[in-house]
Parts: sequence; C-alpha cells; structure tokens
Amino acid sequence: MENAEKLSVTVTPAMARMIREKVEDGSYGSASEVIRAALRALQRDDEEHAERMASIRERTKASLEDPRPAIPIEEAFAMLEDHIDRLGETADDTKAARGVATKRAG
Repeated sequence: MENAEKLSVTVTPAMARMIREKVEDGSYGSASEVIRAALRALQRDDEEHAERMASIRERTKASLEDPRPAIPIEEAFAMLEDHIDRLGETADDTKAARGVATKRAG
C-alpha cells in the first residue's frame, strides 16, 4: 500500500453505524478499510460513468454526422406501425399453427 495520509472525516450517524456494523460483523478489519472500499467503489462508478458519457457523446456525434437524410416523424411512426402489424400477423400465424397441431394431436 502506498503512503497513507491521515484525514478526519465527518459522517452521518447512519453512516457511522453502517461502518461500525461492517467492522463488527467481520466484513472489514477497521473503519479505514470500510472507507477505502467505499472510495474504490466511488472511483469505479466515476470511471464507468465517464465511459458511458464518452460512448453517448460518440454515438451522438456519429448520428449528427450521418449523411443519410432524416426521416420525417410521420414516416417513422408509419414504419413502426407497419412493423408492429407484421409482428402481430406473425404471432397470429403461430397461434393458428399451434391450434392446428393441437387439433391433430387431440
């Protein structure tokens, strides 16, 4: 472990109780270990958040730079409704086929 720096930290009573419980149940050897683990988790969360934001920025930039023409919203909704209708027809066909198979088996 690298050189340690001693800090004084103020926490809420609920946080202090949680820290004590973690030490008392043997999960950690000391309050300092609990705090270090929490800080490592915070660091991981921050890194994951930064990666997600970079990914969102990258996809947004790619979308904005996409040379394909935009589709009017009405056309986009019509395409979605068409797709949903086709999915419904497929589901109806599947149900019908199962009905036939059930009649034959029965």
